[in-house]
Amino acid sequence: MSPIPQIALTDGHRIPQLGYGVFKIPPEQTERAVTQALELGYRHIDTAAVYGNEAGVGRAIAASGLAREELFVTTKLWNDRHDGDDPDTAVAQSLERLGLDRVDLYLVHWPTPAADNYVHAWEKLIGIRDRGLATSIGVSNFLPGHLQRLLDETAVVPAVDQIELHPAHQQPEVTAFCAAHGIRIEAWGPLGQGKYDLLELPEVTGPAAELGRTPAQVVLRWHLQHGHIVFPKSVHPERLRENLDLFGFELSDAQVAAIDVLDRPGGAGRVGPDPTVFA
Repeated sequence: MSPIPQIALTDGHRIPQLGYGVFKIPPEQTERAVTQALELGYRHIDTAAVYGNEAGVGRAIAASGLAREELFVTTKLWNDRHDGDDPDTAVAQSLERLGLDRVDLYLVHWPTPAADNYVHAWEKLIGIRDRGLATSIGVSNFLPGHLQRLLDETAVVPAVDQIELHPAHQQPEVTAFCAAHGIRIEAWGPLGQGKYDLLELPEVTGPAAELGRTPAQVVLRWHLQHGHIVFPKSVHPERLRENLDLFGFELSDAQVAAIDVLDRPGGAGRVGPDPTVFA
């Protein structure tokens, strides 16, 4: 398989464009799942405190024998840890569970705008980065208004914004804002979490048949050609291999454009929570 591209971040660091996500993998299965992902060649692992499986990720990393510099590990600050010095406590707890002295990327998981404390949380992440506990810092599920406020009040640009993004929910306003400010897009739920018939649509199945690839590979390749960072989740070895094998083919401009028009404006294609109200 071709090597996974490294994407440059605005802070000068780099991130593998393809990784392995452990959202909703039960804690008791996480160590085995991450171990097999690392054995297959994944080097970018995306977890979060709220997933409850950081310890399993840490055990798999410790048992892998891989050098720390070969790995890229992301975790996230949960919504009820934004106030006071709690972000400092939260990152320390995450690092202990992961068995690491730093993470490569630490994210504010949601803006929770009703609480009006995400700027404070971001200021604490800046300090966490400056102390060397996170190499890069970013946000997740932030919309342009949230991002603009961070820029206005701290002048520190997030390295990434991890957002729900798939063909039915492409969030062009967010992606345009991020492109204008050098913020990289990470796409969670890149296949729509199986909540609509994405992999049965002719705009996806047609290219799959033409290229001898699966519909899931076509959608993931669409993400990569848009410059998104993706980390699809599976616990099945054959699917893990399939998701890793995305760099030996390309979609044509016409095939990309056909998937582009699947967007459902106004949030109609959203399958996850709405960041304007989620707490």
